[in-house]
Amino acid sequence: MLTGDPIPWLGLYPLECVAIAGALTMAVVRWLPEGARRPVAIGAVAVSVLSGVALLVFGLRWQLVPVLAAIVLALPALFPVITGRAPGRAPRWVAVAGTVLLLCAIVSSPAAAWALPVPDFLTPTGQYPVGTTVLQWTDADRPETATADPDDRRTVVAQLWYPAASRDGERAPYLGRTPAEAQTVAEGLANYVGLPGFVLDGLARARTAAILNAKPTNGTYPVVLFSPGLGGVRGQNTFWATELASRGYVVVALDHPYDSAAVVLDDGTVVHTLVASTGDDAVDRRNGVRWTTTRAQDLSFALTSLGRSAFARHLDLTRVAVTGHSLGGGAALMAARLDHRFAAVIDLDGYPYDPAPGQFPQPALILNHPLDEFESPDFLDAADRVLALSGAGYRVEVPGTEHLTFTDAPIWLPPVPSVVGVLSRYEGPTVTAEITAVFLDDVLRGKGDPRTDLAGYDVLTAGT
Repeated sequence: MLTGDPIPWLGLYPLECVAIAGALTMAVVRWLPEGARRPVAIGAVAVSVLSGVALLVFGLRWQLVPVLAAIVLALPALFPVITGRAPGRAPRWVAVAGTVLLLCAIVSSPAAAWALPVPDFLTPTGQYPVGTTVLQWTDADRPETATADPDDRRTVVAQLWYPAASRDGERAPYLGRTPAEAQTVAEGLANYVGLPGFVLDGLARARTAAILNAKPTNGTYPVVLFSPGLGGVRGQNTFWATELASRGYVVVALDHPYDSAAVVLDDGTVVHTLVASTGDDAVDRRNGVRWTTTRAQDLSFALTSLGRSAFARHLDLTRVAVTGHSLGGGAALMAARLDHRFAAVIDLDGYPYDPAPGQFPQPALILNHPLDEFESPDFLDAADRVLALSGAGYRVEVPGTEHLTFTDAPIWLPPVPSVVGVLSRYEGPTVTAEITAVFLDDVLRGKGDPRTDLAGYDVLTAGT
């Protein structure tokens, strides 16, 4: 495993930079003054070969494969230069074409590493260090409907981010308790969207800003429960979760087995997703009702389980918000209607699938990417109907965003506007955290007023 952190703006580890520099030098040796060719060739080959071998030993990322291939292809041409023998003179156009091909292969590596980097999680801005741990609960009263085993009971995996007593300790891996679990989940996410598992291997290498299994600080804190998107995983909003935890919240994100792309249970069992969009709106709406119903039950069960956990003494269970992204946002809205222990609800760009919405007393916040009545009239109409049913409802349309902007995706996906919006890598997740923190501070702590604190955003206010 490569040690240290990658260079944030480049997405490359120092050892990878050395290999690329050596390969680039090897590619252009032929065009150097004759007197400089041999010493430069010797140095370039030594650096390239040693760094290439080190990459193979300590962890080669797929983005660096073209660099190693270029090193191997360039070696035969440099042997005569290194040994002092007169090399055969290839036609100039062949030499030019060969050099260009080598340079293109080498440059493709940093381009790929920049597009799909190892995520770099910034230090959160709040006053508290952040700890994280993972719990697992089984609902003895609820059968697991996704399997044929009548004795199987519904299990959920929860990751907690919380104010910690100290910043000392091991930084937690992203997407898992261990690098191996993170690798399994990253491969599951890649496979879920139809990509080879290795494409997202950078996620398994990342370390977050939270300390694994850190001791919680004294006190009790409001709780924010979170459900991810369709096929999403508990860690998909880690940036948001650590930021809220640093401000004095306990964030609890769920994996929903047979829905989340890959869930690793305590005993090592890996549960893969059985759900996916069909592309048929009518079918997906029916499925959405069923899936959000299961998730709403998971969220209520998780709230009950938190009250029975060793963490209960750190939780203010009279101040709990239920939240979610995409399908998880729809589940959060349904959970709030069905379970009034939730004091507030946040929907991050999720369609309200509840087939029987009714008045619910909790304040509600819906964040969505820019839409108009022609692009998605159903979403806007459904969201506005839900807000009108809430005790106090707000919908915030965030300029420059897309559906995945409200997750960690902008930090580790290529900056393709149609996928992650036009905001910078960190701006989207930061804005998501800022807006939700304003709402939570008001409804759970009585601080501020969203109507004034969200000035500058396109805010629709409904309800009372």
